[in-house]
Amino acid sequence: MKTGQKIHSLAKLLWQIDRSITGDGVRKTLEILKAELPPLVLHEVKTGTQVFDWTIPKEWRVRAAYLTDPNGKRFCEFKKNNLHLVGYSIPVRKTLSLSELKDHLYTLPKQPNAIPYITSYYKELWGFCLTHEDYVKLEEGQYEVVVDSELFDGSLTYGELIIPGELKEEVFLSTYVCHPSMANNELSGPCVTTFIAKELLKKKRKYSYRIVFIPETIGSIAYLSKNLDQLKSRVIAGFNVSCVGDDRAYSYLPSRNGNTVSDQLARHVLKNICPSYVSYSWGDRGSDERQYCAPGVDLPIASMMRTKYGQYDEYHTSLDDLINVVTPAGLEGGFNALWKAVEALERNCFPKVNVFCEPQLGKRGLYPTLSTKSSGGEVRLMMDFITWSDGTRSLIEIAELCGSPIWDLYPILDKLCEHGLITTTQMRL
Repeated sequence: MKTGQKIHSLAKLLWQIDRSITGDGVRKTLEILKAELPPLVLHEVKTGTQVFDWTIPKEWRVRAAYLTDPNGKRFCEFKKNNLHLVGYSIPVRKTLSLSELKDHLYTLPKQPNAIPYITSYYKELWGFCLTHEDYVKLEEGQYEVVVDSELFDGSLTYGELIIPGELKEEVFLSTYVCHPSMANNELSGPCVTTFIAKELLKKKRKYSYRIVFIPETIGSIAYLSKNLDQLKSRVIAGFNVSCVGDDRAYSYLPSRNGNTVSDQLARHVLKNICPSYVSYSWGDRGSDERQYCAPGVDLPIASMMRTKYGQYDEYHTSLDDLINVVTPAGLEGGFNALWKAVEALERNCFPKVNVFCEPQLGKRGLYPTLSTKSSGGEVRLMMDFITWSDGTRSLIEIAELCGSPIWDLYPILDKLCEHGLITTTQMRL
């Protein structure tokens, strides 16, 4: 089975779980991810804990929620689609007229067949979401409202995976696990990240990796509040992983700095796998990069995505599914882009040629016996690589100067090192 199909299968397994920023749905999701990644450690942060300018909210639990129309027919049932209930709705049991009920109903008139995703984490209210097609069919009369939920002192849960490498310097990957039943905006991130972690665990690693599965916004703030000093002293690069599952586009969102190693890697990889990728500015931010790149935090975190959040019609609706939006091919593309960036970071170094003038490649078997049209390109790339290898430029900078993907330079670097023509020094931090 191809990687994209495996990632898609994991997403299907997680699809129906009722997730929010707290609660058993997040725990169940993380337990499934822990079965895939046994070193994953789960952490709890208690309700009321101060995390910078924020406070961990109460935990939310839903047992049932639905509406009953004047004819006794139930609709907007939470157990049938967890997007029907506004996130963090308080408990309600009452009868209302249609006009009274409409104050608590949310639809998308421009997308009449979509259920919107609506939340109210920090203000206590209740509401239901439904398609506009169903909304306009509602009849006058009395409606029963049932929201069997509770808000209570509990905790916020997140998962953390530390994968040690030869060096203490870390690469940070963050993804969120708080959205219910949405494919690109939710499940693509943690599922792709899980398979990146699986691949890292198989390999010899130069850098250490810190990977977190968190609720969006409040989770990243909580994590930073507990780990900021360590993150600032160790993290040299990283990515916020979100919206990596559709097969429509590739996108790049920079760090606030705009020119970190992560930014350089993202631009280089995307340019070479999809020259038409969409480049956004820091003004287009909208996910946890807001916290990781905030003033005073300033971690080197960029984002490589497929179609960016907010830029596809299905975003934050029931139409963001695992059939029409997120596909195995899309997930594999998201995985490959992120993996190429990780691999490039691992291979990045400062090469320096060890001889004066051009080395004699022929006597080392590195120059073709016959000069042909096809061999000329290979030799030219090797010579270009050598001419820029003065110890002051990184491998990724040399790849840019050569107009070549960095991965095309790996075998050249290996051959030249094997023959003692190149020595490398560690990427400068």
